[in-house]
Amino acid sequence: MEQVLHGQTAIVTGAGSPAGIGFAIARTLLAAGAQIAITATTNRVYERARELDATGKNVVAIVADLTEEDRAQHIVDTVMQRSGRIDVLVNNAGIMSLAPLAKTLVDEWDRMIDINVKGVLHGIAAVLPVFERQKSGHFVNIASVAGLKVRSGNAVYAATKHAVRAISEGLRQEVGEGIRTTVISPGVVESELPRGSSDPETAAAVKELYRRQAIPADSVARAIAYAIEQPPEVDVNEIVLRPTVQEF
Repeated sequence: MEQVLHGQTAIVTGAGSPAGIGFAIARTLLAAGAQIAITATTNRVYERARELDATGKNVVAIVADLTEEDRAQHIVDTVMQRSGRIDVLVNNAGIMSLAPLAKTLVDEWDRMIDINVKGVLHGIAAVLPVFERQKSGHFVNIASVAGLKVRSGNAVYAATKHAVRAISEGLRQEVGEGIRTTVISPGVVESELPRGSSDPETAAAVKELYRRQAIPADSVARAIAYAIEQPPEVDVNEIVLRPTVQEF
């Protein structure tokens, strides 16, 4: 891959799974020449970093829970000490717990709101001052086709992804020239998301849907690389991508 991101530094949250979207994004941006910081809530992020770059020169791993504001700031402080700048923040960390509202899985609702919404806000709060000082930077926020359409069983998850799109549009309007904002809204893509549903009936249906329709996580990574690689005056604000066989 052409080194079009040489000299840039990117943070990718939620990159702890070798089969996940975050890891695919990090791998793609690294191949394009960027230095990468990857985060996850567990120590497995260190193994992912070694897989990406055994030398440790171009990838740093940080254990952090983005639901805690101070941990988001810790990520930024670590990257700034290492690289002196941040060019891209990919707010990828998220969970999907699907079930009918009548199941009243309140703890899971709270967890989705904390990770999918507050985690994005905490990332923005920590990185935005850096972008403002630099007068440049690129927010990439991972939403979902669920942020475009609500279906039975996904009301709370869809609400969190509608929120990501709303936050991103407000951010786009508020930031100054030189700071870009992109929303990526994937459909059924290979990831750990299907494991998030504790309701047995819903979990079985979701896993079967992903087994039949999921496209590779690299599909999302390539879309993000496309948005980042545009000239600095071009702001690709939203990309929606689905399997060709997906109905919604």
